[in-house]
Amino acid sequence: MVSQHLRGRDIDDERVLAAMTAVPRELFVPVELRPRAYEDAALPIGHGQTISQPYMVARICQA
Repeated sequence: MVSQHLRGRDIDDERVLAAMTAVPRELFVPVELRPRAYEDAALPIGHGQTISQPYMVARICQA
């Protein structure tokens, strides 16, 4: 995910890239969506909420 969805775009802060690599995103999505956890897409997490797409999280953290 980091090399494909973040580094290839304008995310270049090594601290952000390290954090995005270290945090297991699949732990924050429902079990049935875990195969999709590293797609660059927002995913539903229940109660009408979503987990933001990885690029948006990285972009906000890098700002």
